[in-house]
Amino acid sequence: MLDPHTTIVHDRPSRFAYLMGLYANNYWALTRVLGPQHLEVGRYRSDGNVGMPLQLEVLDRAPYTMEMKLSYAMLDARSGQPDPSAHVRLYRDAQVAEVVTCYFGSRLEHALGRFPPGRTVMRYRLHMNSFFAKWLDYLEQTGHNRFAWCPESDQ
Repeated sequence: MLDPHTTIVHDRPSRFAYLMGLYANNYWALTRVLGPQHLEVGRYRSDGNVGMPLQLEVLDRAPYTMEMKLSYAMLDARSGQPDPSAHVRLYRDAQVAEVVTCYFGSRLEHALGRFPPGRTVMRYRLHMNSFFAKWLDYLEQTGHNRFAWCPESDQ
């Protein structure tokens, strides 16, 4: 029987803790599956095994960070942008990967306005990074891997 004077505490992580965990999981999945940490600045292509070529553009490499764009080699008919796509910042020292935006070239303020409430920003980041985690899993299942990258100029 439960003591009515005992307080039950639920160990549910905060949204911030969950987001940081997602960043860490995305880092390990990204480096395990696609291996961008070994690539130089440039454009790469992987054909996979389902006929949907994947493009990875390493935009910048610094001692502790990397920025990249990941997208399929196809464009959305309405926007003219690669879809789906993700602009990812990899923090090698902290071992986290953050999806900055889901359409390259757009910024958080373009999606949410100039001064969105913190709750809105958190929900947006959770949504983008959850999508990215699922996409990485799908990419692995469809034959994209760190050994399949070819420089775009060779295609």
